[in-house]
Amino acid sequence: MRKSIGILVKTLLGLEKLAEARIEELEVEEVKLEAEAKPQGFPGLVSVYVEPEDAKWIVAERIEVEIPEAERVLPAQANVKAEVEEIARAAVKVAESNFKAGETFAVRTVRRGRHPFTSIDVNVRVGSAIVEALGSQVDLERPDKVLWVEILGSEALIGVLEGSKVWRKAKPGKYDVKQYLRRISLVQMPYLGPLDAAEAMGSRIGRAAQAI
Repeated sequence: MRKSIGILVKTLLGLEKLAEARIEELEVEEVKLEAEAKPQGFPGLVSVYVEPEDAKWIVAERIEVEIPEAERVLPAQANVKAEVEEIARAAVKVAESNFKAGETFAVRTVRRGRHPFTSIDVNVRVGSAIVEALGSQVDLERPDKVLWVEILGSEALIGVLEGSKVWRKAKPGKYDVKQYLRRISLVQMPYLGPLDAAEAMGSRIGRAAQAI
């Protein structure tokens, strides 16, 4: 039986294997970690399997702090089949456990693979189900909570992020630096000195590049 994904990590394209290796190097007491780059062949993702399952919150926090390749860390609170009604039912349960009275929300869906529905279909159905069940109000611009749905083929992961973590990064007037970072080339000139010095220099340059 296939394991359920505990955490979904989003990375820049090309950094999946590096993120996978760094995540598996994390040492968390009494926790077993397994990471998979490009799950089901989908780029820009690393799936993380955690045992025991309730330790995923600790692991997710460690990944956010210690893994620079992780652009977004999404601990899954529900894993269901990629069917709209099943996603909606699970999303309501997740919302009930996370939304406070008076908080606004938005639904964000990313769909990968072929399905008889679109991401917008999921957003609309899940949003209406939560409004009907909880009476929460939708705010697509600056929500208090973002209920995210990540669909990977036949599997759908559901979780909740604080809205400030999402819209703070994309607030008006903030530039997307990725378009500039893609133009940067890192060149290391040959070093003909002692081998141990070359190794130390290469390691430091690599870590600096990762940080950038």
